[in-house]
This record gives sequence, structure tokens and C-alpha cells, in this order.
Amino acid sequence: MPYRDEISDHPAVGRPVSELPTPAPLVDLDLLEANIATMADFFRGRPAHIRPHAKTHRAPAVARRQVAAGAPGVTCAKVSMAEAMVDGGIDDVYIANEVVSPPAVERLCALAARARVAVAVDDAGNVAQLAAAASARGVRIGVLVELDAGVGRCGSRPGEPALALAETVARAPGLELRGLHAYEGHVVQNADEARRRAETEKMLDLTMQTRDLLARHGLPVREITCGGTGTYAISGVYPGVTEHQAGSYVYMDPGYHEKIPAFGLAFSLLCTVMSRPAPDRVITDGGLQVLASSPAPAMAKNHPELGPARLSEEHGTFRTLDGSASDLRVGDQVEVHPGHCCAAANLHDRVYAVRGGRVEAVWLATARGCSQ
Repeated sequence: MPYRDEISDHPAVGRPVSELPTPAPLVDLDLLEANIATMADFFRGRPAHIRPHAKTHRAPAVARRQVAAGAPGVTCAKVSMAEAMVDGGIDDVYIANEVVSPPAVERLCALAARARVAVAVDDAGNVAQLAAAASARGVRIGVLVELDAGVGRCGSRPGEPALALAETVARAPGLELRGLHAYEGHVVQNADEARRRAETEKMLDLTMQTRDLLARHGLPVREITCGGTGTYAISGVYPGVTEHQAGSYVYMDPGYHEKIPAFGLAFSLLCTVMSRPAPDRVITDGGLQVLASSPAPAMAKNHPELGPARLSEEHGTFRTLDGSASDLRVGDQVEVHPGHCCAAANLHDRVYAVRGGRVEAVWLATARGCSQ
């Protein structure tokens, strides 16, 4: 039975990409499949597995392909995102975030009745809240103690503070202590590979010391989850790590691709040239509302003569790098890679899956905007 988020009878299916209304989000199926296979092959036979982060694509159709390639499930940022993934056939989700608001906690418990669910914690009061709600619902929720071992965001301090929190989880009814969660977000996109490696390993050293401390106190740690695309080959092979949460690899964007060229630029926005006010200037119909704001710039595909895009609400402005005239004319189409694929994908309800210049499938991004 086909999933409702894959629209096989969409009028765009079978048509040339050039006939799509623009701006239109595209996924290059050959590159997407290669990216999924590359990551799956890397982890095959290793102690750790990939649990890809669904915030990149927000489309269950992509998640199902990642699971078919070997992932046990997906990582999510919020309960509503996890709900969309479970509705789309994913039966194992980890919410790599704290769930605190009472409505979200109730939805988390309802989700735990339908799928294998885990969540991050860094506060004893939140542990009590989750335990009370899970017990009332008669469900069991997996818990990973989040560590702040360098990123400076959420998370318990490593060592004794994390031990105290883990002991609280272990005693709580309705909860199952599964392990520890750390994230090298402070260096995951650092251009210096040596620093990326050193800081990631420093974080994981602290994580494993905390793991050993928990074990000495009778709390065996079965899972150590971490990671991002920029460190999959670092933290993904670090002794003791059991799970990696890389997400961007499946779509990619230009800044990440420069650092991690093993994965292709599978995601783009098809735009139309709407104005040529000067020989060296090209204006497209893809602006911030299409490509999203990002510290990294959007780049035109197959047009190396164009520099990074300057985005306003509904316009993408490109200039030639050397000031020469561009050959692009009003009405021409240009594919643009967003500066941040995750943020741009979250702006679109659907994505056109393309192969050989034709639309092969239309996938709904049912987790788009799921921020609760």
C-alpha cells in the first residue's frame, strides 16, 4: 500500500523539470540515493549505526529510504516532527531535545504508545514530569542524559552532575535509561579538519569518562549518540559511540560540500530569471522566503561565473564574479543550492524528486513547520 505522502498521480510526475512552476524544490534522485548509500556503507559492519536527523528533509519518503538502507530509525528535533515520521511509517524515533511543555509531554506519551520513542533530558524536574506522565499513560519512554561537553547549549555537565541525573532517571517509573547524548555542534562545520577532530574527540573523551562513571555506579550505558555530517568519519568511529545523528548529508549544501565532498548536492531550488537590469546582474524569483536565511550563501548550480546570491524577501540577486556580462536571459531557469539545506527544506510543503531531467515522484514534507 503506497504512503499518502508520496503522490504518484501528481500532474508533475513524468513531466520535464523545465515545466514546473518556480520556485520549485528539487531533489536529484541519483545524488540522494548515492548519499544514502555512501553513509550506509560507511557504517555497515561498524559498532555504531546511523540514525539520520529528519530535520534536514522533513519528508517521511526520504526517511523510509534511509531506514531501508540500514538505519534503525530517525532523529527528530521536536515531538511534532516525530509524530509526522511515525505517521509516515517510521517506528523508532529519538527526539534529540528536551521535551518540557505539558502539551508536548502529553503528545510524547501518546506517541510512545505507537512507536519506540526516546528523548533527551538535562533536568531532574523534567525527569519527574516525564515519569508522571508516562506512568499515567501506562507507556515507557527511553531517556538519554544529554551532556554539554563543549557545545555550550543544553545538557548536564559531564561527570558527577550527569551521574546524579542518570540515577534520577533510573529510579523513575515509566522511564528507561538508555545512555548518553553529546553533540559536537561547536565544531561540526569548522573548516579546519584537525581542529574538528581534536575538539570532537575531546568532547567524546569526557562523554566516555562519564559513561565509565555511570557504569561504576551500577548504571550500564547501552547507547552513546552524537554526531553531525561534518564529523561522521570522526565521532562515527570513536570507540564507544553506538549511534550517529548526521542529517545534512542526504541533501547537502555548498558550504558543507566544500568540507565533506563525499556527499553530493542533491537539493536545489529551481528558479526563473525575472530581471536583467545590468549585464553583470541576474535576478531570480527565489529569495529569503524560498532559500531561507543562512550565514552561508546560496549558490547557482552550473553557473560558476555567478557569485553568491544576495537574498531579499522575493528576489535572489547574483552578480558575475569578474564583472563581465552573463549569458542568462529573462525567462531562463537556474537551479540554486541554498546556503543551509535544512532551513530551506523547511519552507516547502513538497519536493519534486527528479531523475534525468524529469519528475519521477512528488513527496510531501509532512514534518515541515513541525516545531512544537
